[in-house]
Amino acid sequence: MSTPIALTVAGSDSGGGAGIQADLKTFSALGVYGCSVITALTAQNTRGVQGVFDVSPAFVRKQMQSVFDDIPVGAVKIGMLGRADVIEAVRLDLKRYKPAWVVLDPVMIAKSGDALLAKNAMKALRDHLVPMADIITPNLPEAGALLKSDAPITDPDQMAEAGAKLLALGPRAVLLKGGHLAGDAASDLLVTAEGTSEWLPGRRVPTKNTHGTGCTLSAAIAAGLAKGQELPDAVKQAKAYLANAIAMADTLEIGSGHGPVHHFHGFWQR
Repeated sequence: MSTPIALTVAGSDSGGGAGIQADLKTFSALGVYGCSVITALTAQNTRGVQGVFDVSPAFVRKQMQSVFDDIPVGAVKIGMLGRADVIEAVRLDLKRYKPAWVVLDPVMIAKSGDALLAKNAMKALRDHLVPMADIITPNLPEAGALLKSDAPITDPDQMAEAGAKLLALGPRAVLLKGGHLAGDAASDLLVTAEGTSEWLPGRRVPTKNTHGTGCTLSAAIAAGLAKGQELPDAVKQAKAYLANAIAMADTLEIGSGHGPVHHFHGFWQR
């Protein structure tokens, strides 16, 4: 049996709850070997982002080439890219190496509210990376930004409309996350270019420890795809994994702000 391998292309979170660290934890918890390409270093903890140090586009490409030239990557998860020139660097190597699966989490804002994507990079993300993705995983504010809409998405009908518009940007599928809707439900919407549409129900867990949820979900999808799962199955197992990681988040005591989800909830003793 070949070893399932996934690659994360994202920023580093020194607090360990999101970004590269969350992705590698997720890959490991789901039985996938993880590789990484670091696009930025963040000085970050549960209370916020204190600083960002960008990695040069040339070195981002050097990392990608080192991985792809030697290691058979089954799926790529893309997270924080930060700048337009880094987006272009990633685009060039995705075009060169043509990985079987690309999962794009359009990271724009940290849980603390700190910006993680330069304003002038939005067009590059929308025009050059979104069409290369097999699936994108925006939350509702990110969906509005990608669609250049100032009107908030506040109900399921608007989510369905936004999902169709996001598909028109070019990805093969969209998982539109409903966590920002009001109420106890946290249902997501999966729509595909083949014309399928499916609501994935979820319940809201009363916890402040939700740092890294978006990173973890997209990484879990990539892990499923790397293991050979079909896209809908990979999405559903990822959502189930994240739901359990959130449900067990309060068993950890990490920092004084928005703590991380529990990536290893299936392994650690309570």
